[in-house]
Amino acid sequence: QVQLVESGGGLVQAGGSLRLSCAASGLTFSNYRMGWFRQAPGTEREFVGGINWSATIHYADSVKGRFTISRDNAKNTVYLQMNSLKPEDTAVYYCAASPRLFWDQGYDYWGQGTQVTVSS
Repeated sequence: QVQLVESGGGLVQAGGSLRLSCAASGLTFSNYRMGWFRQAPGTEREFVGGINWSATIHYADSVKGRFTISRDNAKNTVYLQMNSLKPEDTAVYYCAASPRLFWDQGYDYWGQGTQVTVSS
Protein backbone atom coordinates (compact mmCIF):
# COMPACT_ATOMS: atom_id res chain seq x y z
CA GLN A 1 0.00 0.00 0.00
CA VAL A 2 1.01 3.60 -0.44
CA GLN A 3 2.94 5.09 2.45
CA LEU A 4 4.16 8.64 2.84
CA VAL A 5 6.52 9.47 5.68
CA GLU A 6 7.44 13.08 6.44
CA SER A 7 10.52 14.13 8.36
CA GLY A 8 12.54 17.25 9.06
CA GLY A 9 10.14 19.25 11.18
CA GLY A 10 11.18 21.00 14.34
CA LEU A 11 11.55 24.28 16.20
CA VAL A 12 13.25 27.19 14.46
CA GLN A 13 13.53 30.90 15.07
CA ALA A 14 11.85 33.39 12.78
CA GLY A 15 14.00 34.00 9.73
CA GLY A 16 15.45 30.52 9.87
CA SER A 17 15.16 27.57 7.52
CA LEU A 18 14.02 23.97 7.55
CA ARG A 19 13.87 21.28 4.91
CA LEU A 20 11.08 18.76 5.05
CA SER A 21 11.31 15.42 3.31
CA CYS A 22 8.58 13.00 2.32
CA ALA A 23 9.61 9.47 1.48
CA ALA A 24 7.06 7.55 -0.58
CA SER A 25 6.65 3.82 -1.01
CA GLY A 26 4.12 1.49 -2.59
CA LEU A 27 3.66 3.61 -5.71
CA THR A 28 5.33 4.45 -8.98
CA PHE A 29 6.59 7.72 -7.60
CA SER A 30 7.53 9.37 -10.88
CA ASN A 31 3.92 9.10 -12.05
CA TYR A 32 2.46 10.87 -9.05
CA ARG A 33 1.67 14.48 -8.37
CA MET A 34 3.00 15.35 -4.93
CA GLY A 35 1.79 18.07 -2.64
CA TRP A 36 2.53 19.76 0.65
CA PHE A 37 -0.22 21.01 2.93
CA ARG A 38 -0.26 22.48 6.41
CA GLN A 39 -2.71 22.86 9.23
CA ALA A 40 -2.39 25.20 12.18
CA PRO A 41 -4.49 24.70 15.32
CA GLY A 42 -8.07 25.83 14.82
CA THR A 43 -7.68 26.28 11.08
CA GLU A 44 -8.45 24.30 7.97
CA ARG A 45 -5.74 22.42 6.15
CA GLU A 46 -4.28 24.60 3.42
CA PHE A 47 -2.32 23.94 0.26
CA VAL A 48 1.31 24.97 0.44
CA GLY A 49 2.56 23.76 -2.92
CA GLY A 50 2.78 20.86 -5.29
CA ILE A 51 4.89 19.33 -8.03
CA ASN A 52 3.75 17.01 -10.78
CA TRP A 53 5.57 14.39 -12.86
CA SER A 54 6.81 17.00 -15.34
CA ALA A 55 8.15 19.12 -12.47
CA THR A 56 5.51 21.79 -12.92
CA ILE A 57 5.21 23.50 -9.54
CA HIS A 58 2.50 25.57 -7.91
CA TYR A 59 2.81 27.50 -4.64
CA ALA A 60 0.38 29.19 -2.34
CA ASP A 61 0.80 32.96 -2.45
CA SER A 62 1.73 32.98 1.23
CA VAL A 63 4.91 31.00 0.61
CA LYS A 64 6.00 32.14 -2.85
CA GLY A 65 9.60 33.28 -2.85
CA ARG A 66 10.31 31.62 0.49
CA PHE A 67 9.51 27.93 -0.02
CA THR A 68 10.83 25.63 -2.73
CA ILE A 69 9.49 22.22 -3.68
CA SER A 70 11.61 19.62 -5.43
CA ARG A 71 11.51 15.90 -6.06
CA ASP A 72 14.06 13.14 -6.49
CA ASN A 73 12.42 10.33 -8.41
CA ALA A 74 15.41 8.04 -7.84
CA LYS A 75 14.86 8.33 -4.08
CA ASN A 76 11.04 8.42 -4.19
CA THR A 77 11.24 11.60 -2.16
CA VAL A 78 9.75 15.07 -2.35
CA TYR A 79 11.22 17.99 -0.45
CA LEU A 80 9.99 21.29 0.90
CA GLN A 81 12.76 23.80 1.52
CA MET A 82 11.43 26.54 3.78
CA ASN A 83 13.41 29.77 4.13
CA SER A 84 12.68 33.05 5.86
CA LEU A 85 10.27 31.30 8.15
CA LYS A 86 7.65 33.31 10.01
CA PRO A 87 5.68 32.51 13.15
CA GLU A 88 2.57 32.20 11.00
CA ASP A 89 4.22 29.25 9.21
CA THR A 90 3.79 27.25 12.41
CA ALA A 91 1.67 24.20 11.60
CA VAL A 92 1.66 20.48 11.05
CA TYR A 93 2.93 19.90 7.53
CA TYR A 94 1.56 17.03 5.49
CA CYS A 95 2.76 15.35 2.34
CA ALA A 96 0.19 14.11 -0.16
CA ALA A 97 0.19 12.10 -3.38
CA SER A 98 -2.14 11.65 -6.31
CA PRO A 99 -2.01 9.71 -9.58
CA ARG A 100 -4.65 12.01 -11.06
CA LEU A 101 -3.79 14.19 -13.98
CA PHE A 102 -5.24 17.54 -13.06
CA TRP A 103 -4.35 19.86 -10.19
CA ASP A 104 -7.99 20.31 -9.17
CA GLN A 105 -8.52 16.59 -8.65
CA GLY A 106 -7.11 16.61 -5.15
CA TYR A 107 -4.89 14.07 -3.45
CA ASP A 108 -5.53 10.46 -2.55
CA TYR A 109 -2.81 9.58 -0.06
CA TRP A 110 -1.55 11.44 2.98
CA GLY A 111 1.34 11.24 5.38
CA GLN A 112 1.06 11.48 9.14
CA GLY A 113 2.45 15.00 9.29
CA THR A 114 5.43 16.68 10.87
CA GLN A 115 5.30 19.63 13.25
CA VAL A 116 6.99 22.89 12.32
CA THR A 117 7.15 25.57 15.00
CA VAL A 118 8.58 29.00 14.30
CA SER A 119 9.34 31.14 17.32
CA SER A 120 9.32 34.93 17.21
